[in-house]
Amino acid sequence: MTPQEIRNEKLAATLKTNLERRHFEVHYCKTSSDIRNKVAELMPEGSSVSWGGSMSIRDTGVTAMLKESGKYRIYDRDDVTTNEDKVAIYRKAFECDFYLASVNGISEDGEMVNIDGNGNRVAAITWGPAKVILIVGLHKVSKDLPSAISRARGTAAPVNMARFDLHTPCQTDGTCHDCLSKESICNYISIMRMSHPAGRHIVILTDEQVGY
Repeated sequence: MTPQEIRNEKLAATLKTNLERRHFEVHYCKTSSDIRNKVAELMPEGSSVSWGGSMSIRDTGVTAMLKESGKYRIYDRDDVTTNEDKVAIYRKAFECDFYLASVNGISEDGEMVNIDGNGNRVAAITWGPAKVILIVGLHKVSKDLPSAISRARGTAAPVNMARFDLHTPCQTDGTCHDCLSKESICNYISIMRMSHPAGRHIVILTDEQVGY
């Protein structure tokens, strides 16, 4: 193994212990192929599933795999064009068997941070779908909770602003200004301390640098 792989295995083991202490179900998958296999293993055929705008689940090929399999009832906002239809899918997500997402930051002791513009993603992660699968690259790990929040706001948010081509101060210089822009996507900040009910949230840690 490379030095990076050795470090990642040790970090993943530490995170697994800390997350399980917080009542999360945890798996460690090194590659995108491993992740796709694990997701297929976790989701029974015929399950209903939805997701938000996470790039992690797209980068790993999970969403494409689920759609191409024809084995699941899928509610994908990318398949509709009107805002009204997208909102309907946002609401449908609360009734699904599974919701797929990632996080914007995670501390070494297992607290996870998400920032959202509309609130649909953090709302579904918090309450609604029977199970939530979170695919989390180890590059998102920070020392502690304040550092994880800083990563979410100072790293993930500016990149997502560029992805959506919205116009805020961080889009201009790549640095968080704690702005009050109408186009800000830092409207709702969620911190997950524990999974409730126990085991509702399934975390898949990975070596792959997926998402932002």
